[in-house]
Amino acid sequence: TYIGSIVASVNPYKSIPGLYDCAAVERYSKHHMGEIAPHIFAVANECYRCLWKRHDNQCILISGESGAGKTESTKLILKFLSAMSQHSLELSSREKTSCVEQAILES
Repeated sequence: TYIGSIVASVNPYKSIPGLYDCAAVERYSKHHMGEIAPHIFAVANECYRCLWKRHDNQCILISGESGAGKTESTKLILKFLSAMSQHSLELSSREKTSCVEQAILES
């Protein structure tokens, strides 16, 4: 559940299919935090948006008892941020290509 900009989560101690797959990354990358169900990707997406859109420094604090899933949570956040960065690189690459194509067409 969300508590403001904080997500409180519980380690299920088992794999839940589809919870952290590419479709989940895609789904949470398209919504602001609070628009859809609470998820660690929503927190990561909010940080990513604030970093790149508003140029605000970001910090994510992951806390919990031993075995609570802190390491796994960190891996999931890094997975999301990596996917978003890759997506940004692909868009940037396409924009450069389209600018080159446009210049060629205008010649």
